[in-house]
Amino acid sequence: MVCIPCIVIPILLWIYKKFLEPYIYPLISPFVSRMWPKKALRESHDKNKGKVDCKGADINGLPTKGPAEISDKKKD
Repeated sequence: MVCIPCIVIPILLWIYKKFLEPYIYPLISPFVSRMWPKKALRESHDKNKGKVDCKGADINGLPTKGPAEISDKKKD
């Protein structure tokens, strides 16, 4: 058995998207564009943005226990 909100909310969202949004969106779009300027929507073109350093991770990408780097320095 499915709860009432699980049925009603998707149906109301579908009705809004299908029938009401074409009429309401042109009215609210000027206010939305003032609140969220286009500068905030642009993506940065930084080449290093998605890269992750995998030192200290096992084959699955999970961090390993113990020190991540092995030091070659001599201890006195």
